[in-house]
Amino acid sequence: MAVGVFDSGLGGLTVLDAAAKRLPDVPFVYFGDSAHAPYGVRTPDDIFNLTTAAVERMWDAGCDLVILACNTASAAALRRMQESWVPSDKRVLGVFVPLIEALTERKWGDNSPPREVAVGNVALFATPATVASRAFQRELAFRAIGVDVEGQACGGLVDAIEDGDIILAEALVRSHVDALKRKLPNPQAAILGCTHYPLMQDAFQEALGPEVTVYSQADLVAESLADYLDRHPKMIGAGQDNLFLTTGDPRKVSSQATQILRRKVEFQTA
Repeated sequence: MAVGVFDSGLGGLTVLDAAAKRLPDVPFVYFGDSAHAPYGVRTPDDIFNLTTAAVERMWDAGCDLVILACNTASAAALRRMQESWVPSDKRVLGVFVPLIEALTERKWGDNSPPREVAVGNVALFATPATVASRAFQRELAFRAIGVDVEGQACGGLVDAIEDGDIILAEALVRSHVDALKRKLPNPQAAILGCTHYPLMQDAFQEALGPEVTVYSQADLVAESLADYLDRHPKMIGAGQDNLFLTTGDPRKVSSQATQILRRKVEFQTA
């Protein structure tokens, strides 16, 4: 019984941690592709190939269900994977759905016409690839009208977080928020559209101001996963143990992950 959680590096640990707390009896396999991070500057084909290779490794580890806890992979690769690559006995899900549901206050399967929602001006902070994909705007447009989403590509932020350089990361957050506000001076809500970014949520909130609602994905994804497994219990899979895999240096990645989760984590070579 294992569920896979994939990320280009360590950002997906925010989703893993929330999911593990929500589902304490479900083992998880985490795959961090640190050797190829960040994904946000790669081409869609490159992202697809790297993501599918990682997902296949998690299938081998007993995960019939894999969560792409990586917004870049969800934006650039997930639809293609679901349409032409994922076999019928497996499931690969992304992190957009719970966030879109929260913003629009409607379930994903609600196919009624788009309607007005509570927020009108939304700031999207994400990787260059996620911003370029316009995936958030596309999915929102199916369900809501009158929402202005302004994307800000946060170059360098994932690298700073992965390197543990918090001073640089905080400076980059302030710089990207300033750039966003020049385009959208008064956002009502902000999406942290990369699972690395919740690690800097306090810095985003401080830079944006207390009047801006900041949406972070970890808890939303965890609750959505719990609901999905209630409805599809057979998708928990056949694995029985927690496993942490990385394409990077296991010792270095283990040390960084231990600092993020504040508990001992031991990664193995993928």
